[in-house]
Amino acid sequence: MAHQNADGKGVPPDDGTAAAPPPGAPLDLGLLRTFLAVYRARSLTTAARTLRVSQPTVTAQVRALEQQLDRQLFERLPRGVAATSVADELAGRIAGPLDALAEVAHRGHPGPDAPQEPVHLAGPAEMLSVRALPVLAPLAAGGVLLRVTTGLAEDLLEGLHGGRFDLVLSAVRPRGRSLAAVPLMDEEFVLVTTPEWAAGVGPLTCDDPGPLREVPLVAYAEDLPILRRYWRHVFRTRLSARPAVVVPDLRGVLAAVVAGAGATVLPRYLCEAELASGALVELLTPEDPPINTGFLVGRAGAPARAPVTAVRERLLAAARDW
Repeated sequence: MAHQNADGKGVPPDDGTAAAPPPGAPLDLGLLRTFLAVYRARSLTTAARTLRVSQPTVTAQVRALEQQLDRQLFERLPRGVAATSVADELAGRIAGPLDALAEVAHRGHPGPDAPQEPVHLAGPAEMLSVRALPVLAPLAAGGVLLRVTTGLAEDLLEGLHGGRFDLVLSAVRPRGRSLAAVPLMDEEFVLVTTPEWAAGVGPLTCDDPGPLREVPLVAYAEDLPILRRYWRHVFRTRLSARPAVVVPDLRGVLAAVVAGAGATVLPRYLCEAELASGALVELLTPEDPPINTGFLVGRAGAPARAPVTAVRERLLAAARDW
C-alpha cells in the first residue's frame, strides 16, 4: 500500500517494487543489475539470493524492466527461466559496464598489498589435465593463483554465466552475446585397441563394422556417446551394444584399453603417446574422421584482470601447437 507524502499524494513503498518508468525514460541501473543477475543465474530465486533481496522483488523488477522496454526478457519455465533473444542482446551490451562498476563499488582500487584473487578455470577433466594444466603450471611460479573445476559443458557454462568461473574450456559453443567463445583446438577422434585385439579383428572398412562385434567396448558412459557418434559418422550406422567397461573419465578409458579391456574411441591428443609407442593401434583411418572443436569461453565485457589475461593468453598461445 502506498504511503502519503506531505501533499497527500501516494508514493510507492521503498521495497524495490516501484512501477516501471514510462517508455523512453532512462533505464534504471538497479533494474539492469537485477536483470543481469537473473540472466546469468537463469533463476529468479538464485538471483534473489545473489542480490540479497526477496524473490518477489526480483520478479517485480524484471517485470518493470520488461514493461519499460516493451519486450519480453525471459520465458518462465517449470524450473528457472530461459532468456529471449532480446535478453541476449541486452546482456551483451550491459554486462561489461555493470561488471566494471561492481569492481569499483565493491573492491575499490586495490593497493599493492591487497590479496590477489584466484583465476577460476573450468572444463573437461581430460582436457584440463592433459592440455591446459601443463602449460599453465609456470604461471604458478609467477604468483598466479589457479582454482580448477571439472564438469559437463552445459553446467560449466551456466556457472560462467553466474560468475562462478573466469574462463571455461568447452566442447559446446555457447549461445547469446553474454559469453565470448574463441576456438581453441580441434579434437580428432580415433578408434583404438591393443595390437593383440587388432590382430583378431581382421580387415575393417568404413562400410562394415561387423568385425568389431566380438570386441568388448570401453566407454565414457553407459549410452556410449563418443562411440555412437563415431559409428554414425564413419560407419553410417547406429551402434547398439552394451559396453563391457564404463569409466566416466577418458583417462580411465585409455588405461583400461591399454590394459587389454577391448576397444574404444578417444581424442587423438589423449592417446598419441600410446599410439607412438605401439601400446595402442588405430583400427581404422577414415578420410573424414569425427572432429570436435573446443572453445575457450569468457564473459563478454568482463573487467580486465591481469591474472585472467595471463591464463587466457597462455592457453591461446599453446593451442597453436595443439
